[in-house]
Amino acid sequence: MKIIGKILSALFVVAIAGIIYAKTALPDTGPAPDIKIERTAARVARGEYLANHVTVCMDCHSTRDWSRYAGPLSGGFGAGGEAFTQDMGFPGKFYAPNITPYTLAEWTDGEIFRAVTTGVNKEGKALFPVMAYHRFGQLDQEDIYSVIAYIRELPAIKKDIPESEPDFPVNILINTMPAKAAFTKRPSETDEVAYGKYLITATGCVDCHSKTEKGSVIAGTEFGGGMEFAGPNGIMRSPNITMHKQTGIGKWTKEAFVARFKAFVDSNYVSPKITPDAINTPMPWTMYAGMKEQDLNAIYAYLSTVKPIDNQVVRMERR
Repeated sequence: MKIIGKILSALFVVAIAGIIYAKTALPDTGPAPDIKIERTAARVARGEYLANHVTVCMDCHSTRDWSRYAGPLSGGFGAGGEAFTQDMGFPGKFYAPNITPYTLAEWTDGEIFRAVTTGVNKEGKALFPVMAYHRFGQLDQEDIYSVIAYIRELPAIKKDIPESEPDFPVNILINTMPAKAAFTKRPSETDEVAYGKYLITATGCVDCHSKTEKGSVIAGTEFGGGMEFAGPNGIMRSPNITMHKQTGIGKWTKEAFVARFKAFVDSNYVSPKITPDAINTPMPWTMYAGMKEQDLNAIYAYLSTVKPIDNQVVRMERR
């Protein structure tokens, strides 16, 4: 019993030491870089394209109309407020912040850059990875500069957002989540597969089109679908987008793949109202639909190189 007591005491001391370390020494991704990003017309245009149609920053940092199919943007452009809560399977309440100059005017470019690419905010606090800094830290620095140049140009919207409230033990573990960036160079568009892989990293397709556990993609399920999105009327699951011919998109041509997106930017398209008892999709179709056809072609080319996964997804399950 004495030995067991000593072991338990030692484990308790180790646990307390770990908690103290996580709360006081982490996150540690280094200081915000001392940079001043020149807002050229080319950067702002590139940033607008990325933030609205590829990295889709504006999807979370705006208000979406969930009474319509796919929740198209309905206002508050960049003002934040979208909630990611326990009802949706998140370990706490997380709110997309206001990224208009109303909030970010006091941030340096370097502080924004650090938050976007490593997950540490102006005050040195860790961000929950519903903000995809792990992916954005793998992109070309110039693309991140472009996104920052663009959001600096947004009109200021006065809207105060609640502080996020992670549940225990995530309120401790969150400090271990930020990581230093590992930037890459954007491949040439002529190297279609490599460029498609880069775009997939930027869009985050794998984050939703895979099975996840505790917020992380389960190895071996990448792009095979099955992630669950809980809603008030039931569960929506992401489809299998590997090239498996029976359970994925293996029978889709490149033209059909592109057309699936482009249908949502047709001049006659209006996102339809859905009935109150319907299960909506979180896929921001109207935003991704704005991608260039060349970029959608590249994404299809990369998906064609991914190992097909036999996973028949039950897309909807009503409560």
